[in-house]
Amino acid sequence: MSTAQADAVSPLKSISRRINLQQYVVYFGFLAIFIFFAIVLRDGGFLTARNLSNIVLQTAPVTIMAIGLVFVLSAGEIDLSIGSTVAVSALCAAVVMASYGMLAGIAAGLGAGVIIGAINGVLVAYVRLPSFLVTLATMGLFAGVARSLTNLRSIPVTDATFTGFFGSGSLLGVPSLIFWTLGAVIVGHVLYRETRFGAHVLATGDNSRAASVSGIKVPNIRLSVMMLSGALAGLAGLLYAGRLQAAKYTLGETDLMTVIAAVIVGGTLLNGGKGSVVGALVGSLMMGMLNNGLILMGLSVSDQMIVRGLIILAAVAVSLREKQR
Repeated sequence: MSTAQADAVSPLKSISRRINLQQYVVYFGFLAIFIFFAIVLRDGGFLTARNLSNIVLQTAPVTIMAIGLVFVLSAGEIDLSIGSTVAVSALCAAVVMASYGMLAGIAAGLGAGVIIGAINGVLVAYVRLPSFLVTLATMGLFAGVARSLTNLRSIPVTDATFTGFFGSGSLLGVPSLIFWTLGAVIVGHVLYRETRFGAHVLATGDNSRAASVSGIKVPNIRLSVMMLSGALAGLAGLLYAGRLQAAKYTLGETDLMTVIAAVIVGGTLLNGGKGSVVGALVGSLMMGMLNNGLILMGLSVSDQMIVRGLIILAAVAVSLREKQR
């Protein structure tokens, strides 16, 4: 290569170093999938305002859980118990609300999520067990608790104030679930990017030993992110109960893979040290749009699972490759 050619190429390399295209993959992917379905399903109702609104509403609980998982993965841990936490929280809220009113029900639902997160956090941070094994165990444990809590019965949620505030209501024509989603994303993004806690989470996930040497209380960070994940899963349970006006042990049962896909596709590294709350939002919407489009195309549930699995594989491959650089 001549000197002139080298001089011409070097600015491009400099630009590519400053602009990491991998962090924009989720946005390109979202746009590509939207355009694909808009063309293929132009007569299938995909672009109707009602269908697009349904995508946003259906993905709201997934987005809430994804925000919590961003913090957990960024700290170098994982939480597989979020689906079971959703069910337990929704059932606790419904049972307590029926006897003691709305405020007690909300406290019970969120409290259940925080307690489950605290159990996971203590075992991971202080007993020093691997988070994968801990949350795999508690996933099964609390799935059983959800089934035995009401003997597999669905509990109706009839409090109109609760259902309006947490799911089926609206303000100025905007569904309440959209306000919950936007509020959670804004708070999560600020906490993640603009606070000392967020910086400590990233430092812990990037290199826990170095973080500990620099004065960061790594066990406290691990406990905090697990409790935050549990609390947000509890909130997702309340949103499910409010939107469906009922609580059942199956709530959140199939959400784990979708949440992980949304977070990894959104730019959060599987091994910790980097993440994006906004990316998790876009990833969640992309997964919801993908499910919606596949259903409108007539694909079976098994085909949808195959597509989601392939997306997770691709996202994990990109995540691990970036971590090795």
